[in-house]
Amino acid sequence: MKSLCLLGFAAFSTVAHAQEKPDIILFLADDVSWNDLGCYGNKEVMTPNIDRLASNGIRFTNFFLTASSCSPSRNSIITGRYPHNTGAAELHTEPPLEMVSFTEILKQQGYYTAQAGKFHMGKYALRGFDLTNQDARLNGDGGEELWIKTLQDRPKEKPFMMWYASYDAHRPWGTNEFSGTHNPANVTPPFYLADAKGTKSDLAKYYDEIARFDHNIGLVMDELRKQKVLENTIIVVMADNGRPFPHSKTRVNDRGMKTPFIIYWPKGIGEKERVCQSLVSSIDIAPTLLALASAKIPESVQGVSFKSLLDNPGKSFRNFVFAEHNWHDYEAHERMVRTKDFLYILNSRPQFANSGPADALGSPSFQDLLNLNKDGEISPVQADVFLVPRPKEELYQNTSDPDQLKNLISVPEYQKNLKELRRILTKWMDETGDNIPQNLTKDWYMKDAGTRKTTEFGHRGEMPGEKRHATQNNNKGKF
Repeated sequence: MKSLCLLGFAAFSTVAHAQEKPDIILFLADDVSWNDLGCYGNKEVMTPNIDRLASNGIRFTNFFLTASSCSPSRNSIITGRYPHNTGAAELHTEPPLEMVSFTEILKQQGYYTAQAGKFHMGKYALRGFDLTNQDARLNGDGGEELWIKTLQDRPKEKPFMMWYASYDAHRPWGTNEFSGTHNPANVTPPFYLADAKGTKSDLAKYYDEIARFDHNIGLVMDELRKQKVLENTIIVVMADNGRPFPHSKTRVNDRGMKTPFIIYWPKGIGEKERVCQSLVSSIDIAPTLLALASAKIPESVQGVSFKSLLDNPGKSFRNFVFAEHNWHDYEAHERMVRTKDFLYILNSRPQFANSGPADALGSPSFQDLLNLNKDGEISPVQADVFLVPRPKEELYQNTSDPDQLKNLISVPEYQKNLKELRRILTKWMDETGDNIPQNLTKDWYMKDAGTRKTTEFGHRGEMPGEKRHATQNNNKGKF
């Protein structure tokens, strides 16, 4: 009888422990810049639900992606690996089947894992989910149609991990109930875009899609309250890369690589507004969520858990973050290392302009820049998207030049900083198995309105890291 009682107690303890594990929801916006949310200072966009989460959680101000390109960034987030180490450094490529996602580990640890909205990662990632909804017609135009249903239909006896990735605010802008929420007349374009009618309208429609993303987050929060599970649910809000406009998406500066990142978790961190200014990389998300779920972090993860920042947001974390830009519609190879004070960029294809992705080149915003350039009224900053050749190296002082406009590469007083950052980036590339292939994937589109090039479209070159077997390299690099 005594042994039966002990057995029953052990079983009860196991169930209790499982119930104590936090539930997790990761909201991933598509093509939304860090400063296009109200809580990050944008006074024109309407994001009341996200702002409310930020005012009751931790808002990170120096959180960086590893790629300003959709699928490479998403694969990096879910594996905790740099793009060239996933084997899918280029847009619309897939990692090998042996790659492991953090959702797969959580699933093995007893979590119910579901994905609803945009997927864009590959077959290996399917193993990490009990339920996936990859059909855009099911998900709706914004990708959020099934978010509530997956919460309602989940097995209630298991902790859950939900990967809610929207199509908002990816081009083309779809008509929806939020169309017209933002008046173009009230929109102020950033200084690197044209202050013109087409650009204002373009930005207003972009903000409308962000509003839809925000609205659906609010609906999920309501459902969590209804189910009485909000208290112990870790909510993460972020984006996969910068806004789909010239100067942002596909760039390795802050306009492309910096992401909004908010964590809300009443039971774990309390409900009060805090700000974390520490440098953090998106490869650190996987180990952090695994650590919070008391799951083992595999050797394949190159990131480091920032769990300690949830207790002490003022604590310093990384000294360096690294990022890369590989083929995204156009041939490219750029690498970046950023510290709190400096940003260093190495461009191995300086002969090409970085005008942005093909969808941005077909936008009214790009057309307005073309018109300014044609009329000789474009500013040097706006004209950067047409610059050929580009600098092979760039160096910026982030504190005195937060917009990263003044290239200090030739300034004598910064040569020591330049030399050190060159060394660090070179070492990171070497240690993680990165390389600079001669035969990179060529342009698939013309650099005017993003029209297809019939001779090159669909043809792939050598993947960065391929010859050095980077998918088998687990080196974390400099921290």
